[in-house]
Amino acid sequence: MTIRPELSDWTPVTCDVLVIGGGATGLGVAVQAALEGRSVVLVEARDFASGTSSRSTKLLHGGVRYLAQGRIQLVREALRERAIVLGLAPHLAQPLPFVVQERRWGFWALTLIGLKLYQWLAGRLSLGPTQALSLQALKGSGPVLPATVAGVRFWDGQFEDARLALALAQTAHESGARVRNHVRVVGLVQHGRGWQVSLQDAMSAQLATLHADCVVNATGVWVDAMRQLALHKETPSSESHAAGEPTKIGHGLVKPSQGVHWVVDRALLPLQEAVLVPRTSDGRVLFAVPWLGATVIGTTDTPREDAPLEPRPMAEELAFLLNETEQAFGVRLRAQDVKSVWVGLRPLVATSPSGGTAKMSREHLIAREASGFVTVTGGKWTTYRNMAQEVMAALVDAGDLPAPQRDAHTERHMLFGAPPPRTPPVSLRDAPGLHLFGAQAAKVAGAPGADENLGLGLTAAMVRYSAQSEWAITVEDMLARRWRVLFLDARLAARMAPRVAELLQQETGIDPALPAFLALCAQYQMPPSHC
Repeated sequence: MTIRPELSDWTPVTCDVLVIGGGATGLGVAVQAALEGRSVVLVEARDFASGTSSRSTKLLHGGVRYLAQGRIQLVREALRERAIVLGLAPHLAQPLPFVVQERRWGFWALTLIGLKLYQWLAGRLSLGPTQALSLQALKGSGPVLPATVAGVRFWDGQFEDARLALALAQTAHESGARVRNHVRVVGLVQHGRGWQVSLQDAMSAQLATLHADCVVNATGVWVDAMRQLALHKETPSSESHAAGEPTKIGHGLVKPSQGVHWVVDRALLPLQEAVLVPRTSDGRVLFAVPWLGATVIGTTDTPREDAPLEPRPMAEELAFLLNETEQAFGVRLRAQDVKSVWVGLRPLVATSPSGGTAKMSREHLIAREASGFVTVTGGKWTTYRNMAQEVMAALVDAGDLPAPQRDAHTERHMLFGAPPPRTPPVSLRDAPGLHLFGAQAAKVAGAPGADENLGLGLTAAMVRYSAQSEWAITVEDMLARRWRVLFLDARLAARMAPRVAELLQQETGIDPALPAFLALCAQYQMPPSHC
């Protein structure tokens, strides 16, 4: 892969499908379309998975909470998709045991029955047995919540979300798609039987134009801005989003919900199994998840009216997490105990569009509002593959695209970097290391700088490889998503950043935006006033 060719040299004159948005949904669509034999271009205004898709609770789940709502078919579908993703990238997605501790015997019985049903619905795709745990057994497995009477162990999935998104990008690229980050759509006009699209490289300000038969708007919580640009709807303008300012959502398709997570040292909360607290003080669920050598605690669920690119935690959310961490685990955190605080926006479907055709599930929405223009939003990581299939099928059903040249078979097309079969994976509960590169690990280890350790398992060789082969341009690209230092320890990320900037500059010749990243590191640190 050539490092950052000129946008005009990279851009084809025409393509079958332009995908706007490099999160899980958009990347899944690009893989599906490319494997169908179509010419595909995907552009992302920032970096792959820089929005919601890198800020999850790191759980690849089947939706156990939907059982209580009677959504059996939804759960069954998600459990099937969970098993498929675990098989496509076993170095980045793995089974994880969970423990639920209950304070009342009645709740314990209901939880045990519900989780037994969850396992039964998975059938042969079950990841492990659901087991009743006595209080004595709980004490042997980790911290016990106050007043607990018994518990239940069940199994679900865990993953490294940012690198899984990167694996999708690389898979799409290897399958023939043209994929590029830091490229904005600045113009979108219906032209003949298709769309004329103006693109701008955010790093060089270069402009280019292409013609796409179809456009897929997969920009997450920002889909309404792209709809306005294309369809001139009375929703927010795209200019504020392109400039990095908060986007007012108004009466669009999406209602953002904010989720806050924080990370503490594993020694402070030494978990080898995830802990699910089923009933917090306000009725929400709380997770504590062992991930990449640390413990992630979250999440909140706070509606908001805007969609900033870098949302900040609200004081009440930090107070909630602080109180629930102490109540659930008996740990009173100080500001210095919290290594990183991150916030993600979930694109909840707010409404079905008026006019046009729409396919709306309980989880996601696919809306065709003009010829060759489809918006897809909502959903979750686990079902990205299903959503991609539905998007491409919607374009064919509407007559916007011909039938595919071949079946994509994404359920068995291994993602880029997947290790050979029967290779024992290194647990995602362990500290980050070379194993996260999967089948590319030997190539990475052989790059110059393999003996220069920058911190948290990252070497100079890894930085050089990410610049050459993983589209890493800025320090944020490298330390927030190629390597999860910002999400694991924001202070350490700030200390590592200058050397990483030097290496990226050497490899790409592009300004790696070090000052902006250092400011971001400060934002990801816990304010002392909240502990």
